[in-house]
Amino acid sequence: MQRTNIANPAYFHKVVDCQYACPAHTPVPEYIRMIAQRRYDDAYMINWASNVFPGILGRTCDRPCEPACRRGRVEESNSKDPEPVAICRLKRVTADMKNDVRARMPKVEPRNGRRIACVGAGPASLTVARDLAPLGYEVTVFDGELKAGGFIRTQIPRFRLPESVIDEETGYILDLGVTFRAGERIESMKALAAQGWDAIFVGCGAPRGRDLDVPGRQEAAERIHIGIDWLASVSFGHVTSIGQRVIVLGGGNTAMDCCRSARRLGGTDVKVIVRSGFEEMKASPWEKEDAQHEGIPIINYHVPKEFVHDNGKLTGMRFEIVRAEYDDQGNRKLVPTGQPDAFFECDEVLVAVGQENAFPWIERDCGIEFDKWGLPKLEKSSFQSTLPNVFFGGDAAFGPKNIIEAVAHGHEAAVSIDKLLHGEPVTNRPPPMTNLISQKMGIHEWSYDNDTSNDLRYKVPWEKAEKALASIRVEVELGFDAATAFKEAQRCLNCDVQTVFTETACIECDACVDICPMDCITFTTNGDEADLRERLKAPALNLAQDLYVSGGLKTGRVMVKDEDVCLHCGLCAERCPTGAWDMQKFLLKTTPAGPMSREKRAAPEGVPA
Repeated sequence: MQRTNIANPAYFHKVVDCQYACPAHTPVPEYIRMIAQRRYDDAYMINWASNVFPGILGRTCDRPCEPACRRGRVEESNSKDPEPVAICRLKRVTADMKNDVRARMPKVEPRNGRRIACVGAGPASLTVARDLAPLGYEVTVFDGELKAGGFIRTQIPRFRLPESVIDEETGYILDLGVTFRAGERIESMKALAAQGWDAIFVGCGAPRGRDLDVPGRQEAAERIHIGIDWLASVSFGHVTSIGQRVIVLGGGNTAMDCCRSARRLGGTDVKVIVRSGFEEMKASPWEKEDAQHEGIPIINYHVPKEFVHDNGKLTGMRFEIVRAEYDDQGNRKLVPTGQPDAFFECDEVLVAVGQENAFPWIERDCGIEFDKWGLPKLEKSSFQSTLPNVFFGGDAAFGPKNIIEAVAHGHEAAVSIDKLLHGEPVTNRPPPMTNLISQKMGIHEWSYDNDTSNDLRYKVPWEKAEKALASIRVEVELGFDAATAFKEAQRCLNCDVQTVFTETACIECDACVDICPMDCITFTTNGDEADLRERLKAPALNLAQDLYVSGGLKTGRVMVKDEDVCLHCGLCAERCPTGAWDMQKFLLKTTPAGPMSREKRAAPEGVPA
């Protein structure tokens, strides 16, 4: 194998598993260390720069960072079911425990004469506004509702996300000089474009819930509701009660929000029924656990067959019972078991079987092309449509995802808009900003706490069930207190503090090999990767993580380190007699819209560089 090029930012970025998995690439270990130091304001602002909504996401994020967390891979001997650091709930800590941070928000530059329209006031549009308004762009956000937030406000129940948190974090963005045109729904792309905007960003989400066309649907329509529409009605107070017996159809997060909301609005017999197996449900594992914790059963492998009614009055649903069969390629097929159909009585049904995009307001002859699924044809890195000054993001771009994906789209689209209006190719993407700094504070001391905690994951306390289930607006999770937040933060393995090896200083004494608690380090003859992975002190079986390979040493061997299970404890560097090993903090930040992301050339007339 060739010597590893650690100067390439992509190498150490991949080692920081949580940050690598986060669509917005939030520097997770950096802000977790600040939580441990009680620097909540600093930790919040690090989050705010990248994921924009720390308080919102600290309660509702889909947490792609946590399954990637190294902690879940390395403590198999410490726990039967290893659990990652509670990254998401620590993010909430930064929001709950910070002081007033308004003075730390960006200063807005003088207006540059360029006008940007954002359609929809959801997370993608608000991220675009957050990035461009401080640069002097005149950003106007249009939304049909009276408050900003989009589906954050209308689709996430208040028992998961208090409205005060939404008001605060959308307010930070609107206070940057953003114009919010509330209650103004865009009805025509042509009419909008005719207003002379320099760029238009479409972040209107995936506003249409899929229906279920089975017998009885039309006859019993009065008591059958589309999940996302029903949640919006609950959010705005238009719906305040529901029948006692409720069936929720669907296995995603919307279905989990529907069943838990129904439980609080009077449903005493609420059940979720899904076509797939429990493990195949699209809902996040913790969303399913929360529903079951509240006494809501999830019944799987039942395919809806009929809405049963009595002269239009819904009385129940009939289901075909199926099982999953897989072919040689792993493709699943649901086949009938031959058992009699199942019947469940119900008073109301909430249909949460998916969402889809709808762009009836975009004329098909305006220059924006759509694919066969009704999604806009976009350049994937820049989010630019076939109409050059129109960009898409969030669910409106590639279909329903989640909040953190929408935020990531917004950052990238903001870079594209800024580059476009400076006459630069939008496909030339700026590299990330990185640095690598030694953490050495003495011969055997580091500027970070490298003592590995053996604590298991701490549980977030919940409100008492009788109080939580009595109201749709009582927040269920109470969040960590300062002491528990500190202990959970100590579980972080500081994956951004990298082991950096200098082969010219190595005397091949093998002291690092002897002391490594994870058997990560091996000195051996070189070879191809497959061969080398098998010859290490502990075979490197996780192909998703790279091997760190040195150049040739004096004996002709190479140092090979398996990055997969390294604890970043620094014992190798402490034990090394020559300083060949060092612990260096790697910090990666994605380059935001503005001068840092532009090429070094003159700006178009009238636009400051």
